[in-house]
Amino acid sequence: MASDDNPVENFRQVTAAAMRAISENEELQVTFGSEARLVGNNARLPAPPRDLKEEDVAHLRGAADAMALRMKFHDEDIHRQFAPGSPDARAVFESLEQVRVEALGSDVYKGVKGNLRAAFEERCSQAGYSRVADREDVTLADVVGLLCREQLMGEELPASAQNALGHWRNFLESRVGADFDDLRANIADQEAFAKSLDKVLFHLDLLDLDDEGEEGDDQVSEESPEESEEENEEDGETSEATEAPSGEEDSEETEEEEGTEQTDEDAMTGADDEDMPDSERRRRSQGDGDGARARYVAYTMEYDETIDALDLCELEELTRLRHHLDQQLSHLQGIIGKLANRLQRRLMAKQSRSWEFDLEEGILDAARLSRVVTNPTHPLSFKMEHETEFRDTVVTLLIDNSGSMRGRPIAVAAMSADILARTLERCGVKVEILGFTTRAWKGGQSREKWLADGKPAGPGRLNDLRHIIYKSADAPYRRARKSLGLMLREGLLKENIDGEALLWAHNRLIARSEQRRILMVISDGAPVDDSTLSVNPGNYLENHLRSAIEWIETKSPVEIAAIGIGHDVTRYYKRAVTIMDAEQLGGTMMDKLAELFEDDEGGTRPTRARRRATGRAA
Repeated sequence: MASDDNPVENFRQVTAAAMRAISENEELQVTFGSEARLVGNNARLPAPPRDLKEEDVAHLRGAADAMALRMKFHDEDIHRQFAPGSPDARAVFESLEQVRVEALGSDVYKGVKGNLRAAFEERCSQAGYSRVADREDVTLADVVGLLCREQLMGEELPASAQNALGHWRNFLESRVGADFDDLRANIADQEAFAKSLDKVLFHLDLLDLDDEGEEGDDQVSEESPEESEEENEEDGETSEATEAPSGEEDSEETEEEEGTEQTDEDAMTGADDEDMPDSERRRRSQGDGDGARARYVAYTMEYDETIDALDLCELEELTRLRHHLDQQLSHLQGIIGKLANRLQRRLMAKQSRSWEFDLEEGILDAARLSRVVTNPTHPLSFKMEHETEFRDTVVTLLIDNSGSMRGRPIAVAAMSADILARTLERCGVKVEILGFTTRAWKGGQSREKWLADGKPAGPGRLNDLRHIIYKSADAPYRRARKSLGLMLREGLLKENIDGEALLWAHNRLIARSEQRRILMVISDGAPVDDSTLSVNPGNYLENHLRSAIEWIETKSPVEIAAIGIGHDVTRYYKRAVTIMDAEQLGGTMMDKLAELFEDDEGGTRPTRARRRATGRAA
């Protein structure tokens, strides 16, 4: 129990208790650190300063209240069901959902209104709204959130927020001003509120009419007139389904024209969306996660699985596989071990202390004693020790578990991951090791369901995903060591759907509290799934992969790098290297990570991306 002599500790305890009371969640765990974040039952709040002032108390309580209200009034399952796939649309959706829970909480709990106001003013100050001089200086999601807050909470915005919103106000009010009546009427019903948000997103040109299930043909021509003209030249009666499975990439991707005839043929027999449930239509039109292109879909996710490696294999067999892995790669231990030691020295060097010499005060420098003896009045004979800042970091290694990795490549990948996990754990860097493949060859139960449903055209991804957790970031290496042997199991390696695996690994990283998050991908080829590609355009999976990579590289705070084994991944990733021999993998992994750590300052993402990525938890 904190004493009255420790106001900061008192504040922490009282704040945590208030959050549990408001959220009605006794299992809520509250910690304090550098960045606000809410993941499940774990809330992280900004650490209160030692010299706690009244204004600090107000805005920190407001941040805590906002999290507690989100836990009480927000349903994550409903949110995932209705959240759009487009990054820009999703950012607006997230922003307005947070306004909803705060507005609702302000009505129900009158005491939190002032705290929320203080926290909001602090956010406006940190966002630099007072310095906004042009539309380009502030994101659409931010200004829509400001207008929504003004409308739903009925409070006057601070001067800085008024300045930022002023550059957009006329435009927004002309587009979405009439939509706030519906939002206000549905504020207590998250699902109805989410459906009302569709109008807002559509009026901002962020959502297709397809998502409303109305006038799909008109929206095709509105959204992409050039594409519509091309399709209408080929066939004057092209339906809205023609566009849905196309998965087109930027103009430079048009080299794969041989798949065009199949695209049109599949699409011309497109499924009728009118009888489809709203949730299914929404899922099909938006895709499956952050960064997914709007037209990438999964026919069903019912048979997908995310599974721990220990649950895929009996412990006895896992022990045997691990022993086999150690024997097979024993001659590489020395080589990779040396590389690991080199990486460890480089990382530890960043964490070690450093000295500043020739100072006028500090600790007497023994190396300059002669100077003191010869000239006692010399002022520059002291030194001072400094601790080098080393941000807490988590690294995810995502390994392609496709059939083409069978043999030497997957064995070397397993051992390299093993060495990497041990090395980084010694340096205080957490490591997560993940794998991705499919549960079956040529479609599995997803394809069977599609066949039973009468083979509707343009089904999208048509196989059962298997995402494997070999080592979670919080698990110590010793507990996960045996799991890596699973990669050698006969029959494990099947097909690879890279785009969804990338987003899965990315979203696991985003949920982490570490300040720096690095994702390294190991692959030996482009995404291939015979079942999916047999009924979709030939570049369907590749386009989705490109879209996911582009979103992470440009919009996410996660830093991503890739290593291709015998396959040029530099055409997908900006930060990538290709090796021709699997034996090079260990050294290349170490070098790439060392490069990332040495580029610590240069690899920072834009503020906009950080704000959006953390907005879900705020």
